[in-house]
Amino acid sequence: MKDFILKSIETAPVASRPALQQLQAAFGGTLPNIARAMSTSSVLIDSLVVLFGKVHGGSFSEPQIQVVLLTDAVANEANWAVAFHSFLALQAGLANEDVEAIRNGRAPAEAKLGALSTLARTLIEKRGHITEAEGQVFLAQGFGRDHLLEVIAIVAASTITNYTANVTEPPLEPEFQPYAWTAPSA
Repeated sequence: MKDFILKSIETAPVASRPALQQLQAAFGGTLPNIARAMSTSSVLIDSLVVLFGKVHGGSFSEPQIQVVLLTDAVANEANWAVAFHSFLALQAGLANEDVEAIRNGRAPAEAKLGALSTLARTLIEKRGHITEAEGQVFLAQGFGRDHLLEVIAIVAASTITNYTANVTEPPLEPEFQPYAWTAPSA
């Protein structure tokens, strides 16, 4: 639905403006198009801001968070989000070959990042119905059960942005253009 209007802080519904201001501050003064699209619904944008704060204030490093977010974007075939999180993953210090692996539906080579990516993809593909063995692979990399549940929070946050991107089809910002991606099923 390409007819969604991207709101600015000034044109967004009044109830959405505080969330947009928080996101703009978090992104160094810029406001990603996905947030501008989301602001049509204050319930949606407010939900994202709360989860965003919890995810980025949790126990995972920023590169680990980006592994989950990029994996989820690929699994959900969210073109805008794949480009966005490819950019952010590289900025966070993730190796180019790991970003490319995830963009191509594979796990990163490093065992801990690979287990994190695999768990995130499995949670989405199996709608949370992971097997004992799948959970144990993740735990065997030194993660705790609390981390396993925290990944669910990251998946929830990314699902909000991925589904919104798929519904609203926001244009890709110029800085993300080099990371443009199209879902294989498209």
